[in-house]
Amino acid sequence: MRKTKIDFAPRSVRRTLFHIHPAVLALGGAGALLCAAAAFGGWQLAEQRREREHQLQHLRERVAKLSARPAAEVARVAIPEAQATFVNAAILQLNLPWRELQDAVLAATPRTVALVAMEPDPRKRILKITAETKTSDDMVDYVAALKDQESFSGVILTRHEINDADPNRPLRFQLEATWQAR
Repeated sequence: MRKTKIDFAPRSVRRTLFHIHPAVLALGGAGALLCAAAAFGGWQLAEQRREREHQLQHLRERVAKLSARPAAEVARVAIPEAQATFVNAAILQLNLPWRELQDAVLAATPRTVALVAMEPDPRKRILKITAETKTSDDMVDYVAALKDQESFSGVILTRHEINDADPNRPLRFQLEATWQAR
């Protein structure tokens, strides 16, 4: 036999709540809490927006006040020509591609050639190289090896002499290598 519900009592809120399943009541309470939390979050966001708009308006007013002021005059300093030339020469010297030049010279230098000095001229892009060797063939081979380097666009032998004061009588020579700008 089936269970029969017989209830002749008049309907009321209390009786309706009594007959609702507890899970439905829990879900309804959770929904109400979520709605309250969303309303509170929306209110907070609206307050933050009002505050940001107020700050933005304040910043716009400050910018308008600052831009309305006349710009302060900057004192012009006259730099003497000698000082400007010295500074420009120092900057040229600092901007030399030292590593690239040294690597190119060392790659072309055989064991039979001793480097004595390297003097760059940044204005003309010329590297003056002074070296010593025992024979003139080594000197010519060295100049040819420097010409083959990609870093140099031209290599010229400017002078050579035999050092009679030294017992080994080395051949001291000087050449100029023009380096390429990169």
